[in-house]
Amino acid sequence: MKYILYARKSTEEDDRQVLSIEAQLVELQEYAAKEKLEIVASLCEAKTAKEPGRMKFAEMLSLLEKGKADGIIAWHPDRLARNSVDGGKIIHFVDRGLIRSLKFPTFWFEATPQGLFMLNIAFGQSKYFVDNLRENVKRGLRQKIRNGVWPGWAPVGYLNNPKTRGVDIDPEKSRLVKKVFELYATGNYPLHSLANWCVKHNLKGNKNNKISISSLQKILQNIFYIGLMKFKGEVFEGTHEPLISKKLFDLCQEVMVKRGKKKDIRKHHFAFLGLLKCASCGCSITAEIQKGHHYYHCTKKKGPCQEKHFLREEILTEQIKTFLQKVSLSSQDTDKILVELQKDEERAKEEAKMIVQNLKAELTEVEAKLEKLLDAYLGEVISAEDYKARKDKLLIKKVELGEKIRDFEQKGLFWLEPAREFVLSLNQAADLVKSENKEEMTTFLKTIGSNHVLENRQFVFAPKIQYELVAERSEANLQNLQFPQWCAGEDSNLQALAGATTSR
Repeated sequence: MKYILYARKSTEEDDRQVLSIEAQLVELQEYAAKEKLEIVASLCEAKTAKEPGRMKFAEMLSLLEKGKADGIIAWHPDRLARNSVDGGKIIHFVDRGLIRSLKFPTFWFEATPQGLFMLNIAFGQSKYFVDNLRENVKRGLRQKIRNGVWPGWAPVGYLNNPKTRGVDIDPEKSRLVKKVFELYATGNYPLHSLANWCVKHNLKGNKNNKISISSLQKILQNIFYIGLMKFKGEVFEGTHEPLISKKLFDLCQEVMVKRGKKKDIRKHHFAFLGLLKCASCGCSITAEIQKGHHYYHCTKKKGPCQEKHFLREEILTEQIKTFLQKVSLSSQDTDKILVELQKDEERAKEEAKMIVQNLKAELTEVEAKLEKLLDAYLGEVISAEDYKARKDKLLIKKVELGEKIRDFEQKGLFWLEPAREFVLSLNQAADLVKSENKEEMTTFLKTIGSNHVLENRQFVFAPKIQYELVAERSEANLQNLQFPQWCAGEDSNLQALAGATTSR
């Protein structure tokens, strides 16, 4: 009688169950020699048997069906099958007489009704072991995610800690992953450009593979980077350290949504397009070419508009340059203002303590709501779908409050940093006028202000923050500083600066 020797281990990874196949082969060959069994083929396989579809197993059945062998030698029936389909095939081959003998060093079998019954039991036990193991693993994963620990492979920028079984920030890749979010949030980097950027800066996946465009999209949409985890459609709070702020994450999602919309292809380039709104109706200001010149006017998408005038780009450019010249600050005055803002920062931090207390009280209230929501779910007061939806909103609210608390504790009030950026920007305004670069002028105006308007063919600047608040809060006596003369007869102080920037 001719036999096929079959050995199998459950994983395809080379570093796991290393000696399993080798040990089976040695034991089976010794058993075959002892029992004087003729082996015509040896088939080894590194694949789980919980699902049908093993290549070597199918090859073995093919050899048996062709009559090239009459029996099988294996270490145990669970090496042959751990699922009902493959186990049924073995039983069916025995019934058809294609398998006349099954030899196992640790299991007895004869081709009799009793032997088939015992073989069925052995296959059933093997399947039960797999099914029970699967449920135990799922239970462990669910408990791990409840404890705030990610149960799978850590995403790019993080590392699995084999000692703590937790997830730590990767000191090398985390900086690059954070930069990917920052670049994408600008709206100037599509996914294919970011993929090239990753190649250029040698940012690879945790398996040292190249980061594809689809992988980048998953990274940018993964809430794991803000301290949350999504598992089986449900959001959980993680114990790992967030890599980016929720504000940056939300900005990336907005950019992704905008990029997903169909865009019109522009035939012409207009330097100030997208910068201005109509003062009368609030519609965007568009541009067109007439007799070789660029003209700007209201789109009138909301209906008839009082602003019926067209403004040539050359005239608009001169108005913007005049504005930039007026707001330009000298380096000496810039340094003095920054020093005074630094003094105000200390006072602002003290006042922020009261705001932090209120935020912490709100955070405690959210945590209490989460506990009540869990009690309602466990008491079957609400459905699982309703529980997940409410829980997601509360967890996101909790993350937002946590970020606000950290921002106030570390940076003080929100107006200080924008004020510094604004003052530093004014210091660069003079250089911008000399450059004659219209695109940089547009970028500059969008940076220091928003929703600029065109009123009676006149450019009107709108600041991004309330600079009256800056002036009101400042304890500095700045009247001796040389601020730009916004209007004839105005005093050169911070109050005049704030008032002029918001006046129309």
